[in-house]
Order: sequence, then C-alpha cells, then structure tokens
Amino acid sequence: MLVSRGGIRGVIMVEILYVIEREFMGKTFESIDRHVTVPSAYLPVRSEARGCSDTISEIDVDDITDINRNVRTIDPAVVVYNHRYRIKDIDFYDEYPLVHVRHGASIGRGERTVTAETIRHAVAVALAPGERWARRYRAAFSDDTRVAVVGIPEADDLVTTDAPREKRVLYAPTNHNYGGGSYLNTAKAVLDTFADAEYELLFRPHPMDRIEEPGRSLTRACKKRISTLPNVTFDENPTPNASMRVADLLVSDYSGIIAEWLHTERPLIQLTDIATEENVVPEIGYATSVVDFDISSVGDLYERGYPDSIAEREAARRAELGIPMDGRAGERAAKEVLACRQ
Repeated sequence: MLVSRGGIRGVIMVEILYVIEREFMGKTFESIDRHVTVPSAYLPVRSEARGCSDTISEIDVDDITDINRNVRTIDPAVVVYNHRYRIKDIDFYDEYPLVHVRHGASIGRGERTVTAETIRHAVAVALAPGERWARRYRAAFSDDTRVAVVGIPEADDLVTTDAPREKRVLYAPTNHNYGGGSYLNTAKAVLDTFADAEYELLFRPHPMDRIEEPGRSLTRACKKRISTLPNVTFDENPTPNASMRVADLLVSDYSGIIAEWLHTERPLIQLTDIATEENVVPEIGYATSVVDFDISSVGDLYERGYPDSIAEREAARRAELGIPMDGRAGERAAKEVLACRQ
C-alpha cells in the first residue's frame, strides 16, 4: 500500500514486521528472515536501530516512539519482538499476533523469569532458545500461548565453522549496568595477561559498555592501551558472530554469547568476578577468578582442550540448556512466525 500518512513514507506491503530496539539485536531477525518467503521489513523503536540491517528493509517512520500507531499503519500479518522494550505500553497485540524470540539465551541473571513475567500478557507465541527456557515459559504463560523450542537463530552458521587454529582469543563479557558482568573487574587484568603473549586477543566489550558509564570510561582507557599492544585488537564488528567464527577460545562470564559459543564446540573460559553479589556464574567451561587467570591456562586449553572433568560438566550443562545446535534454528523460527499469519 502507498502510505503518506501516520508519519510513514513509501510503498509498504509487509506481512512479517520485526521490531528492533538496538542495533545488535538485528542479528536475530536477519537469521530468521533468510527463511521467510513473504514480504517483511523492520521497524526501529530506538534511533540507534535505524539503518541496522543490510538484508531486511527498514520502514521509514517520523516518530519511532509511537509503536502502536506505526504497527497499525503498517498493518502486518505478524509482529516479531526479540526484546521487552516498552512491552507494557503497547496494545497492538490485541489485533496483531505478537511472536517473541529472544536474542540469544542468557545462562544466568534470572533473565528467563524476567522475560517470561514481562511479556506473558502480550505474546501469542514464545519461541524459546532451549528446553530450559521453555520450561519457565510454560510455567508462566497461559495455556493459549504457544511455546516452541527453536534454538538460537544467530548461532546457526557457527555450527559448521571450523576452529581457525590461529591462537586467537575473544574476550566478550556481559554488560555492567544491566547484566552485572565481569567487565569492570577483569578488563585491565585481561590486557595484562595477553600483553606480549603469543596469542592474539580480540577485545570486545558489550555494546552498552561502550556508550554508558561506568563502562564507557573503562572502554576508553582500554582502547588507549590496546593501541600500544600489537597482538590485541579492539573488536569493532557490529555483532559478535564474525568474531566468534575466527576465535579459538572465548573468555566471558555468564553472557548470552556463551550459549552461541557452545555451537562452535571450542573451549570456554569463564571469569567468575562478576559485579553483583546476587548472582553467580553457572560454571560450564573452564571457570576461574581473574586473579588465577594466566596465559598458561589459555595455552593448555588451546593445545589439549578441556580436562575430562570439565568436558563432562560442559556436556551436562548442554543437556540442561536443551538448545538445538543443528544449524536450523532460523528455519524453525521462520516456520513458527509464518504459521501465525491470519
């Protein structure tokens, strides 16, 4: 339909409408949309989400804050969220089925409960990353809300990626303000550990720790130091997917990136020095305090992989998470979204 009203410009014929809050969240939708066979587009609801995708068309709106009006003007068949942004302010779900597929799959921090309790009044279909999430969803949602386990779409292409074997390590902790991750407690020590080492380090703060204090100041200081370290690179990739593909090991904490990293079957180092006393790091891979973290640990894992005890623990955690890691999560999610068309 040709639209010149409601603050939306251009020709819009959309059946599947993705709603994107922040730039890095677009990766989920891109992984789903490649399997969608009907017209689709995305609606930014924060300014930083404008222009965030090269593969999904963006709907040009004047007022990104008026989500209800924009959705009704676009008039899609299905709306898809992967966040909780202003979920209490919207009511378009009374007219348009709302599908929720969370970006990533947090392994800690109580995100399962928070997500389930926040969105349960609005969603018609909840697509769970794994059985662990699905169990919590089923307990929270009404019987008429469909819950389906699909996996993590943005991790699909990690399944068939071989380890580069180039002694490259990715450091990617979760954010400080919203996740209480290890970044503030470990970033400088990690740089100390890798300074002049034979291993290359990709240094990747969470996107929010690049723009919000106190992470922003730390990030600025670390970037300055990184400029003097020839084997350390500040990772500017828009999403972590490309960085994970070229890394041999991941250093994190309980960030959602861990669930994606498990698709690679490469070693994981978890730093337990998180910023909140309310949470603990669920140990999956090699877990250590930053005080005991040294380059020899990196070398042992690179050369020999996990010791048997850690390999057994990781296998048990994988089973508990129940995340399908067959490279078909995007396909399953797309099928569920398309089935919601009225």
